[in-house]
Formats: sequence, C-alpha cells, structure tokens
Amino acid sequence: MFEQNKSQRRASTGLQVILLIYLVSSAFAASGSAPDAWQDNLTPLPASSWNQDTAAHLLERAGFGGTPEQIQALFELGVRDAVEQLVHFDRAGGTSALPFDHSGVHDPGLEPFPPSRPATTELAKRTGEALGIKVKPEGNRRLQPVVNKFFYWLRASRLETERVAYWWANRMLTTESPLQEKMALFWHGHYAISEGKVRDYRKLLQELELFHAMGAGNFHELMLAVAKDPAMLAFLDAGVNVKGAPNENFAREIMELFTMGVGNYDEQDIREAARAFTGWNYVDLQFVFNEHEHDGARKVFLGRSGEFDGEDIIAMIMEQPATAEYIAGKIYRFFVRTELSKELQSELGSVLRAADYEIATLLETIFLSKDFYSDASVGTHIKSPVELAISTYKKLGLDSVPGVPDFNRTTGSLGQTLFRPPTVAGWAGGRSWITPGLLLERGNFARDVLFPDINFIPPDRRNGSREIQSVAQRIRDGMDITSATQPSNIGEGAVMAESNQLADRDEDFNTRYGSFRGWQMAIQRVKPIPRHTAKLSLTEDVLKQELTTASEVVDYFIFRYMRVEPGSDTRTMLIGFLEEELGTSDIPAARTYMEDALRMMLHLLMSQPEYQLG
Repeated sequence: MFEQNKSQRRASTGLQVILLIYLVSSAFAASGSAPDAWQDNLTPLPASSWNQDTAAHLLERAGFGGTPEQIQALFELGVRDAVEQLVHFDRAGGTSALPFDHSGVHDPGLEPFPPSRPATTELAKRTGEALGIKVKPEGNRRLQPVVNKFFYWLRASRLETERVAYWWANRMLTTESPLQEKMALFWHGHYAISEGKVRDYRKLLQELELFHAMGAGNFHELMLAVAKDPAMLAFLDAGVNVKGAPNENFAREIMELFTMGVGNYDEQDIREAARAFTGWNYVDLQFVFNEHEHDGARKVFLGRSGEFDGEDIIAMIMEQPATAEYIAGKIYRFFVRTELSKELQSELGSVLRAADYEIATLLETIFLSKDFYSDASVGTHIKSPVELAISTYKKLGLDSVPGVPDFNRTTGSLGQTLFRPPTVAGWAGGRSWITPGLLLERGNFARDVLFPDINFIPPDRRNGSREIQSVAQRIRDGMDITSATQPSNIGEGAVMAESNQLADRDEDFNTRYGSFRGWQMAIQRVKPIPRHTAKLSLTEDVLKQELTTASEVVDYFIFRYMRVEPGSDTRTMLIGFLEEELGTSDIPAARTYMEDALRMMLHLLMSQPEYQLG
C-alpha cells in the first residue's frame, strides 16, 4: 500500500471519497440498530434502548467523543441523567478551565486603531502622533516608528489569536463540560467573524467568552449581546452606520444569517432596520450608544410602525415563527444530520418557541429523542477539522493539544481555521469537508500526530513571506534599509538609479521595513506556543487490555477509535498489515518492539473513510 505511485494514491483516495459519500447517503440503513419509526420522532428514547453505543453516540455529538472509560461513565448515568449532565453544565458550578494567559501585547495608545496604514500615517502627519507614538521632529523617516507600530499590532494580534485558538482547543480537549465547548463552536460558525477584519484578538476572545457563558442559554439574550459586542460591531461596519447615511451590513446579516433566514423579510425591512441600529458603536472593548448619530424617526419594520431602536428590531424578529424554526433547524443540522424535513423543522421551532428561546430545552429534546438515535442520524456526521482533531486527541487519551503538528495549521489545511471563517456565513460543513485532497490531508494529520515531523519549525516564530525573509537576510548581510527593502523584482545584485536611492532616503517612512520590524517586535512580545509532541504509548494500552493476537488488537482499536465500523475487508487488511509488521500474531512475543507497528496500523485505521464519521 505504501509503495503506490502518486497517481495510484490519488485514484485510491478518490474511491475513498466516493465510499465516504455513499456511507453518509445510505445512512447505514442496513445496520438495523434502530426501528425505522424512530426517524423524525421527537419522543424520548426508551430506557431499554440505552447502551454503550448510544452513550458513545451522545458523547460524540454533544462533545468530541471520549475514551472507553468516559463512555462507560456516561452510560452508567442512564439516558436522562446523561443528557441532564451534558446540557445543564452550568449547574455543576462552572468550568475549571484556566483563563487565557495574555502576552501583554496591547498598548492603550493603539486605540482607536486606524483602518489602514495610509490612515495611520495621515493621522500622524495631521496631529503629530498616532498609535501612541509621536512623530520625530526632524531627520530621515520621521514616521517610521509609527509605521512600525501599525504593523506590529497587526502581527501581534494575529499571533495572539493563534494562542487563543490553542487555549480554546485545550479547553475542548480537557473540559468536563464538553457541550459548553461544542455550543461555543456552533455559535462561532453561526456568528462568523474573522481576525483578518476585526484585527484585535481581545475582541475575539471576549466574544468567545460570551459564547461560553450564554451558548446554551436564551437565544434572544444571546442575539442582543452579540449585536452589542465590539467584535461583531467592528466586523459588520457599525462605525459607519450613522443617521443620514445608514450602512445596511449589520441589519442584513442579522436577518439573513443570524435569525430569520432568506425569504422572511424584504429590502425595505433591511433599510429600516439599518436606521434603527444607527448610533450603535464601540470604544475599545465596550459597547457605546451615540445618541447624536441615531435616527430616532418613525420606521416601518415587518409591517409595524414606530420609533424603533435596535433592541426593538431584535425583539420583533424574535416574535416571528421563522426565527425559531431557522435557529432550531441550524442547531439540529449541526448536532444531528444535515437532512431535515420541513415538518420536523417546524416541530423543532415550536419546541424552541414554547421554551421562550431557551436553547437548553431544545437540546434536551433533541438528545433525548428517538430521532437522534435513529439509523438516519447515527454515524452519518462528517467531522469538521476541529472536531476531527479534538476527537482524535481525546481517543488517544492526551491531556493537552500537541504543539507538533501545529493545531492551527493542521485544521487550516483541512479547511477550518478558528477565528478565520471564510465568509460571514461561516463554514459550509457537511460534504464540503471532504475532497480527494482533503481526505489525504486527514490521513496526513493522523500520521503527523503519531510520527511527528523532526524538521518542524514553529510557524508562530517565523514569517513565511518571501519579501520579509528577503529583507531580513539583506539586513543581516550588511545592507542599509533602502537597499534591503528594494522590491523583489529588482534583482539581488541590481542597483536602483541614484536619484531613486536619494528619494528613498528622504522618505517619511519605508513600508517594507515597517512590515519587517512589525514582525520582529511582535515575535519578541508574543509568548510562544508550547511545542511538545503527543505523549502516548500504544504498547502500554495494548498490554493493559491483555490482548494476545493481532486480530484482538485490531478489534480493540476499531472499538476505541471508530464510531462507524469498517467493512470486513478493511479489518482483514489491518490484521494482515499488523501481523506482517510484527512478524507474528503473538502480541506478548512482540511487546518489546511493537510500538511503531501499532502506530502504523493506527494511522491506516485513521485514514479510512469511516474514521471521518461520527
């Protein structure tokens, strides 16, 4: 298998993608594990049908899976107490997670951070100061320290955001309240904002903490809190939404993506809602209402007339049946399955509306229902990259997220980088997670965890831009700033015309040098991400289970790591592979040298289409 040429591997991976899609489409109807009548049935699961498999399914969807011991502990609670414990995590006294450890990279003078480098330098020229840095009274490149500070914050915020992602990933892995983290992940995709536009890790962290605190609470209250959150206000241009010149971005997305969905409002409603939200803004990390920028005149929204403000708009949106159905349907698709009938969505909307938008009540209904444990739901969810990574770490029994491979780069190569969704609509999910190339990358992720890259270079300690690397090397080679920051299309040995060199030396600032210095300053201040590898011993686990043959080992690994069993041919292949690598089927005889063989076999198992499903 490892000797296939590239074209053969691509063809094999393509067949795996087809198989994966077939597995999802067939919904494992042939398994016969649950009556057909359970599909779309929201009545509670009978206690007699609760077992280790249903407990594992619940933990997989309401969290990120777990070890056999964690699954057994959940099973012993019984279905109602298990759901109660997962959903009402707030009753256990809160989370034991440590707060985020800030690097101390933000300086008060950075606020309000200008929208661009030109805006920064224009401010400095006009006022003599920007970003807390005064303009040099005379001399060459008088604005250079200001430009350096501008690029510093862009780089520092990006690097600190990557640390926040690691902090969150470790919470997902180690939490005793997995649904709290799973709901935060859901809302992060629902209220999708990107660090690339917000440009302030503190605002992103503040919104994440909002999801942790309110994620399973009241949706009306959450929507109002998010609408006043500085991260969302920054991302949707609330600062330019003022009386006489309303900006429709904020109002449009609230209705289209966050509450009702397309088709339940018109363009006039968007324009009137935009007027109602005028004056909503933020200062640093605080919401502010600028009354002089608010349009307090009469508006007509969803058929009603009045002098509405933003809170009124949100309250009226909550009165619409479409809102409850839209939110309930989106939560259902995230936790259960993508295929959802109109009838079931309407029923779920009624549950949420009757509960006055209490999300916990909807989650209880879903997780207790026969539908949740039906063949149409079990084993049909394609894990997102974040789910795949965290569930893998959980099943391996790790107590922290490895620094090698890099979590952010790994999930990014699979299509999902925390705090960097592709659009305001978030990630598409479902089958979009799987292509031949992405399935191959998923296998590579497993291999990189089990066999860490010895040539790994921490991405948060270097800049990948060739332009920045070129500037750094030229300065190390002894060039002055002007020469070192020549555009790369001017050859390394080329010399600019003397007039250009003189003009360059008389400039107010050098942008390329500012970018270079910004990275240097950021790396000096941002704390590094710990770079340990996964601490695990498959040998110890196998010996602890007292397994004696290769077939027993393969069956145990399938039980421990997979929620959807592979076919008999795959099982036979894995057994044969392990026996060949060990040179025997006698596990006790191979105890001193079997670690690498076990890891290679586990890599094969984790590369199977079934491993991508939960």
